[in-house]
Amino acid sequence: MDGNVTHHRPRGATRPALGALSGLLAGYTALTVAELASAAVRPESGPVVAVGGAAIDRTPPAVKDWAIRQFGTDDKLVLQLGILVVLSLLALILGMVANRWRLVGSFGVLAFGGIGALAATGRPDSTGAIDALPSLAGGVVGTALLYWLTGRLEASIGPAAARDFGESGSGWDRRGFIIAATAAAAASTGAGVLGRSLNGSQVQNAVASRKDVVLPAPSSKAAPTPRGAALRINGISPYVTPDADFYRVDTALIVPKVDATTWKLRIHGKGVSRELTLTFADLLKLPLIERTITLTCVSNEVGGPYAGNARWIGVRLADLLKRCGVEPPSKGGPADQLVARSVDGMTIGSPVEDVMDGRDAMLAVGMNGQPLPFVHGFPVRMLVPGLYGYVSACKWIQDIELTTFDAYDPYWVKRDWARRAPIKTQSRIDTPKPFARPEAGTVMVAGVAWAQHRGIDKVEVRVDDGPWQEARLAAEDTRDTWRQWSYAWQATKGSHTLTVRATDRTGTTQTAKRTPTVPDGASGWHSVVVTVD
Repeated sequence: MDGNVTHHRPRGATRPALGALSGLLAGYTALTVAELASAAVRPESGPVVAVGGAAIDRTPPAVKDWAIRQFGTDDKLVLQLGILVVLSLLALILGMVANRWRLVGSFGVLAFGGIGALAATGRPDSTGAIDALPSLAGGVVGTALLYWLTGRLEASIGPAAARDFGESGSGWDRRGFIIAATAAAAASTGAGVLGRSLNGSQVQNAVASRKDVVLPAPSSKAAPTPRGAALRINGISPYVTPDADFYRVDTALIVPKVDATTWKLRIHGKGVSRELTLTFADLLKLPLIERTITLTCVSNEVGGPYAGNARWIGVRLADLLKRCGVEPPSKGGPADQLVARSVDGMTIGSPVEDVMDGRDAMLAVGMNGQPLPFVHGFPVRMLVPGLYGYVSACKWIQDIELTTFDAYDPYWVKRDWARRAPIKTQSRIDTPKPFARPEAGTVMVAGVAWAQHRGIDKVEVRVDDGPWQEARLAAEDTRDTWRQWSYAWQATKGSHTLTVRATDRTGTTQTAKRTPTVPDGASGWHSVVVTVD
C-alpha cells in the first residue's frame, strides 16, 4: 500500500519473464556502454576482453593445450562467446532477482562491473586505474537501468488506462515498461555502434601505417631455395607456408593493431652501457637480413599443425645488443636472460647466449616479402631459430630488458613451462591422412621433419612392426628450416600403421617416448592408421 494507490505486478509466467528480459537488457546496456567508454581508454580495457584475458592468465596449461587442440586458432572466439553466454545467463537471473528484490538484483549488475574492472587493472598490459573505467561505467548504467525497468513493473495505472489494455482495475504500467525498454535498447545499440566505430578509427591509423611501409632491400639476402627443396607431392605441407596458413598461438583476444608511425622499442637493463630507443623508421634504416626460418610452438602435439616455414626480413638482434654494449655470459656479460615485452603485456624470456651465438636471431619486420601481418606481430616481432616460440618469438614487441633467469620469471615460466626450451627433433606424416583409404599399389607417404639450428640428417618410415626404411629427403635449405621427405610404399590390402622418425645433424634420433607439451614440448613418433582397399 502506498497512500491510496494499489500496485499490481504482472502475474503468472509474465512476471519472471519480464524480469529476466529486464536483466538481459541491463546486461546488454552495460556491455555497450563499456564498449563506448573503452574508446576513450583503449579497446583492451573492455570487460569481455579483460575478463577473457584474466581467464587465459589463470587457466592451467593442460586446459590451454586442450582448447588449442579442440578449437585451433578459434579458441579465443570460443572463449569470448562462452563469456557472453555466461553473462547473458547471469543477467537473466539478476533480472528475475530484481523483480522480487529490486535493489539486490540491480546492484548485482554493479558487482559484475566491479569484477570486470578488477580484471582490466590486473592484466599484464594494464595502464593503471583508468582501465577500470569502461567496466565501472557499464556497471553503473546497467544497474540504474535494471532498477528503472523493474520499477516500471511495479508502477500502477488507473482503471481507464487498464481497460485500454484489457485489465480489470488498476494494472501495471505495461506501456511505460515497453517504452522504457525500447528506448533503452535503442540507446544501448547506438552506444555500442558508436564505441565500435571510435575503436575502429584507432585501428584505421595502424592499418594505414602498414600500407605505407616499403621494406628496404636486405643487405644480406637469403640464398635461393635449393632445387629439390620443395617436393611436388599432393598433400604435403608447402615448403614455404603462406601467411594466411601460418599458425597463430598467443593470448591476445584482440589482435593488437599498432601504428608503426608511433611505435618505439627500448633496449635497457643489466649490462647495457648505452640504452637505446628506436622508432620503426630507425629500424628500417639499419642493415637488414633475409632468412628462411621454421618456427614451432611448444603447444604443438606430436604430428600437430603448429609449425610453419617462412622467409623473414629483419635486423640482426645481436648487432643491436652489441651496439648497447651487451656481452653474452660466455664473455663475462652479467645478463643471461633477455626479456621481450609486447604491447599486450606478454613477457617472453630468451637466453642471451643463444641470441648472440651467431644464429640469425632477429627483430623481424617482414614475412614472405611483405610487412608482417597484424596477427603475426606487425610492426615488429622477435624470433630466434632453434627455440620454441614461447621463449623467443615475441610479437608486437616494444621493450627488451637484459636481466637474469634468477631475477625474473616471464609469463609462461610462471605457469610451469620450462625456462629454456630448445626445439626437439620432430617429424610428421602429412599424407596419407589418418583413416585414409588408398588403393593397393604404390602409395606416396610424405611429410616434414625439423630440428631447427641442428638440421635434419635422416628420416625413416616403418609399416606396422616391420623394419625402419629410409625415406628420401628433399634438398636442405638451411639447418634452420624444415625438410620435406617422401617414401614410396608398396601398399597391400588391409589396415596398416605408418610411423615416422627423424635423426638430426648431431646424430640424435627422436625418441619414441611420448611426453606432453608441458613443460618443454612434446616428444614421440607420429603414426597414422590407414586402410588399403
